[in-house]
Amino acid sequence: MLDWQKYIEIADKFQHKARHEDREDLRQTIILRLAEVEERYKGNGNSLTEWGMLRVASYTVLQYWREYYYRTNGVNCGRCSNSQRKKCQEQDRFAQCPRAIGIVSLNSEVDDGDGNTIELWQMIADDNAVDLDNWLDAKIWLYCAPARLVSIAYKKVNGLPLTKTEARYLQRHRQKRLF
Repeated sequence: MLDWQKYIEIADKFQHKARHEDREDLRQTIILRLAEVEERYKGNGNSLTEWGMLRVASYTVLQYWREYYYRTNGVNCGRCSNSQRKKCQEQDRFAQCPRAIGIVSLNSEVDDGDGNTIELWQMIADDNAVDLDNWLDAKIWLYCAPARLVSIAYKKVNGLPLTKTEARYLQRHRQKRLF
């Protein structure tokens, strides 16, 4: 049987180590982590001691701060090699990490290439926007194509079945365009 009250007591001792707005989340994470580790130990026929619970809680706090640092700075030294970490430590380059991911606000102003400055969010492509070049090409094709081919294209777009003669006509037209 899991000792939830003991998990809550341990978590209460460690929750103050997080940022104020994250304390309740960290508390819940510690409780769940303790329960997971206890289940794993019971599966092997052992039990988790109070010192083991304190160690699990301290590792959970450590993991919280690593994730927080990665979210805010875009740097996670755990993904670098040991030699790279030593080099950064010797030269005190943690603030200018070579693998850092720059976090940029969408409200920051950028140059649009024409000498104008606009906010970055205005340069995000709209998936629902009409591609004018393709639209004009399709419109020109409809004016230049034979009427029979236009009616076949209408049927294909609307999911209507083609007759055998229409399918043969379309096939011949496609082969003619390849050569």
